[in-house]
Amino acid sequence: MGRIITICNQKGGVGKTTTSVNLAACLAAAEKKTLLIDIDPQANATTGVGIDKTNVTKSVYQSLVGNQPITDTIQKTEIPFLDVIPSHYSLVGAEIELVEIVSRETKLREKLQLIKNNYEYIIIDCPPSLGLLTLNAMVASDGVLIPVQCEYYAMEGLVDLRRTIQMVKSRINPNLNIDGLVLTMFDPRNRLAHQVAEEIRKYFGASVFNVMIPRNVRLSEAPSFGKPIILYDVKSRGSLSYFELAKEVLAKNYQVRMPTNLGSKGEEYGTTQRIGQES
Repeated sequence: MGRIITICNQKGGVGKTTTSVNLAACLAAAEKKTLLIDIDPQANATTGVGIDKTNVTKSVYQSLVGNQPITDTIQKTEIPFLDVIPSHYSLVGAEIELVEIVSRETKLREKLQLIKNNYEYIIIDCPPSLGLLTLNAMVASDGVLIPVQCEYYAMEGLVDLRRTIQMVKSRINPNLNIDGLVLTMFDPRNRLAHQVAEEIRKYFGASVFNVMIPRNVRLSEAPSFGKPIILYDVKSRGSLSYFELAKEVLAKNYQVRMPTNLGSKGEEYGTTQRIGQES
C-alpha cells in the first residue's frame, strides 16, 4: 500500500511546488512507482512535469467535484515510474462547490482508496492556504512534509499549520503525522539564512530534514522548461539536494541504489548516488 504525503505550507513562495515536483521525480528515479497529484488551482506542478494545463480536460477537479473516475485523470510523464493527476483553473471554484457535498473533507481520500495500492508513493501539492482543498489532502494522507523558506518570517504560520494538522489527526485522520520540515532557498552566503536554519532546528529538532535545499539558478529555471530538475540539469546543486531529500524520505523503509539512467532518454544521474545505506 502506497504512502501518501501532502506537501503544504499556507505561506506562499516557500518552494512547495518545487519540492512536490522534484521529490516525486527523485522517488520515481529510485524506481518507486510514484503519483504526483496537483490540487493547486494555479496548476504549477502540472506544468512542472511538462503538461500544458490549458489542454487538460480530465483533472483532479472532475474527479473531486464531478463523477469522473480518478483512474481516468492519471497521465504519464517523461519519467518512468512517475504519473500525474493534473490540476485545472476550474479548481478555483471547487471549495465553494464542495461545501454543498456530504463528507466534503473526505472526497479525495475516498477517490485515492481506489488507486492507493497501485503506487508506492503519492505526493500531493497543495495550494498556499488552509482551505478545503488542503484539508482534503491532509485527510487523505499518511504524512505532511512542510517546506520552510530560510528567510525572515520563516516560522510565520507554522503554529497555525501544526494546529490544523493536530485537529485533522484528532478528529478525522488518526494516521496523519508530520513527516518533517525541509529548509528551502538556503543561501550559504547569507548570515540570516544560517540564523533562521539554526532557530528552526532548535525549535523543531529532529523533525527537520538534514538536507537544505539551496537557492539555485538551474532549479529556478527548470519549471519554465516543463521539467523536473533531474531532467533539466541532473548535476546541479538543486538536483543533488532533492536526491538527498528523497534518500531521507526513503531511509526508514528502503535500501536502494539510484539508477544510472532515465529510461530511454539516457539521462545520467551519477553512479555514486545512493538512497539509504547498502548492506
